[in-house]
Amino acid sequence: MALAVEPVAAGHGAVTPKIDEALLEVRGVTKVFGHVQALRGVNFSVRPGEVMALVGDNGAGKSTLIKVIAGAHRPTAGELLLDGRPVTFPTPSAATDAGIATVYQDLALVDQRSVAANLFLGREPTRGIRVDHKRMVADAEEVLKRVRIRIPSVHALVGGLSGGQRQAVAIGRTMAQNSRIVILDEPTAALGVEQQQFVLELILQLKSEGKAVILISHNIGQVLSVSDRITVMRGGREVGVRVKTETTSDEIVKLIVGVQP
Repeated sequence: MALAVEPVAAGHGAVTPKIDEALLEVRGVTKVFGHVQALRGVNFSVRPGEVMALVGDNGAGKSTLIKVIAGAHRPTAGELLLDGRPVTFPTPSAATDAGIATVYQDLALVDQRSVAANLFLGREPTRGIRVDHKRMVADAEEVLKRVRIRIPSVHALVGGLSGGQRQAVAIGRTMAQNSRIVILDEPTAALGVEQQQFVLELILQLKSEGKAVILISHNIGQVLSVSDRITVMRGGREVGVRVKTETTSDEIVKLIVGVQP
């Protein structure tokens, strides 16, 4: 029987898997919406310190899969395993508390609030019943040092930042949450070349810190530059898993469109 994840601090009481063992596994997951079967027995895994790319055409099931992992959807069938133990995430907050952070394309940032406030949005440090602003600013400055974001001040309003800086703030929030698994949904979309490279460097930094990164992207070149393995989805199924050093962009594209490599 799957374990319902209770709201606990991320990382507390967690079992640390070996580097060659899956931190997160998806086994035979199916998701049905009315008459539409969005996922069809999907198997998927990611290890600590690994960038697992998730690729596929529009409608392949990528978004549904990450929403199942993130607790936004409950699977119709199948199971999730975290640290080798079956789990269920009744809400996105439960997944976050278990150490899974998701950065969607819209970033979920509040333009009228500061960088520090966005880094700890919904999880502000408190002193008694009040937000501890001094501690939040200090912690925010520490996060910015870790991700090497070029922002003049943690007091700056997010609405005035560049696209790359905004993406970095969203990724920095996963570090502030001490997340072990980070899901990035098209993190370089609509960014300039320099800002794209900055975000790719952040992804490699997450990997170097031992985090498991799930990268959803249509940019196969970028996928091959930062990922360790690539899972290809088509029609709600995973149709292939390739090691980056043992595949080519041509093979990945053929898997995406259904042409035999």
